[in-house]
Amino acid sequence: MNFGVWLPNCRHLATPDIIRGTAVRAEQLGYDSVWVSDHVVVPHANVVNFGETVYDPLVTLAVAAGATSRVRLGTTVLIVPYRNAVVTAKMISSLDALSGGRVVLGVGAGWVAAESTTLGVPFAERGAMTDEHLRAMQELWTRREPSFAGKYTQFSGVTFEPKPVQKPHPPIWVGGHSRAAVRRTAEFGAAWHPINRPPEELRAGRAELARLCQARGRSAPPALTLRNDVCVLGPGRSVRPSARGGHVLAGEPAALVDQLAALADCGVEHLVIEFLAADGRELDDQMATFAERVRPRLV
Repeated sequence: MNFGVWLPNCRHLATPDIIRGTAVRAEQLGYDSVWVSDHVVVPHANVVNFGETVYDPLVTLAVAAGATSRVRLGTTVLIVPYRNAVVTAKMISSLDALSGGRVVLGVGAGWVAAESTTLGVPFAERGAMTDEHLRAMQELWTRREPSFAGKYTQFSGVTFEPKPVQKPHPPIWVGGHSRAAVRRTAEFGAAWHPINRPPEELRAGRAELARLCQARGRSAPPALTLRNDVCVLGPGRSVRPSARGGHVLAGEPAALVDQLAALADCGVEHLVIEFLAADGRELDDQMATFAERVRPRLV
């Protein structure tokens, strides 16, 4: 199993020093990837979950790219209908080219209706927009003479460079655990990427995904990846609450080894960890403890 670290580009640890320092420290400790979330505005009702400050995900990853040389750079997840498809394709391909082919594009359709309204995105059409935007971006990334005629995006007679370094394009990980998300994974995904899901739900989702892939004639099913809140416990440390709910991984190192083994048995290949920490010092301590006392015990 590979492991990534969520960079706090939102919530209470969202400062430039902590974001940059966490990316550098993750690479030093041997993590495989770093990840960011996506919100453009924060409706007042959601401040308790997101915080007031949210740094743009792709700008944040560009900073992380410049501060690192090895870790993959991922979105968990980019809300696809929030941005023009051509502009998003340009930003992703530029980031992939400038980082030496390190981008993983985690995608979602969004779930905050008030945020969609602020951005002029019809909330009821967000799924259709996501699918069409992904198709348009794939056209731009893979064709020398790209053209596209959709409901939301149209282009022809244009040159689009640079192309991504990764071929045919950066891997697409589809977030969420709804039926629509699983269906989208079967169509577009190199991986399924839910958040805070227990083993039994992961097994059920994988079975449905295999069925959908078989129906589409897709020979190799997508990988199973997971983003999960993790709290590494030690003397005097209690479990911090999660802003997202769901299945939280918490315990001393030995207990976490057992919990991660259960996820591995479900087929999880890459775990993106959001460490539940009160401050930057505790975040660094949990990252180090996990890297030194948990990961080496997983076979």
